[in-house]
Amino acid sequence: MYLCVMKQYSLSEENYLKTIFHLEQIADGNVSTNDIAEKMETKASSVSDMIRKLGEKNLVDYIKYQGVTLTDRGRKTALRVIRKHRLWEVFLVEKLDFQWDEVHEIAEELEHIESEELISRLDAYLGHPEFDPHGDPIPDANLRIAKIEKRLLSELRIHQRGICVGVHESDNDFLQYLDKRQIGIGTKVFVEDIETFDGSMTILVDDNRYFISKKIAENIYVQIT
Repeated sequence: MYLCVMKQYSLSEENYLKTIFHLEQIADGNVSTNDIAEKMETKASSVSDMIRKLGEKNLVDYIKYQGVTLTDRGRKTALRVIRKHRLWEVFLVEKLDFQWDEVHEIAEELEHIESEELISRLDAYLGHPEFDPHGDPIPDANLRIAKIEKRLLSELRIHQRGICVGVHESDNDFLQYLDKRQIGIGTKVFVEDIETFDGSMTILVDDNRYFISKKIAENIYVQIT
């Protein structure tokens, strides 16, 4: 049995669909071409060309001056790519001992492997994990994706407690910053103080006290406990 088959969509098309999906999660309505261009670090004209191609394949709907939304086919395609990406991240961390700040770029390449049989076996081998190393939910075999109640650490008030359940952006430098402060998925955090001037926080992690900027607090997701 061959593990790889001819791809239905190009790597670039899959990357665009994945990006639109992520932007839809935070956008209030349609996704603008400018937002896509900024996220993908490309020109707006290049985005327009790709959106036209995706529209011809019934992967997106585009309304001039209003923006882009994924069709049902586009959303399922995006979720398949995301499922593969996050499963590979789990494999790299749990089975190959990579650190959570080392796996994103590798998974970006592995996510485009087409074989559903390979991904099905990978999922079973890993014990059907529900979340990746960064706390993001993994779509299941039917492309259902869990929604978890979470808030940004920056939204907590003084003396509130939370458990870290994810990060907003998995930038390598940021993840290394968290590692140095022993903050990861499942870490319990207590907000000791908040500076009125700039929103920076004093937090307790176990017996350690850390001073973190508002920018850092806006990049950590927690569940309030």
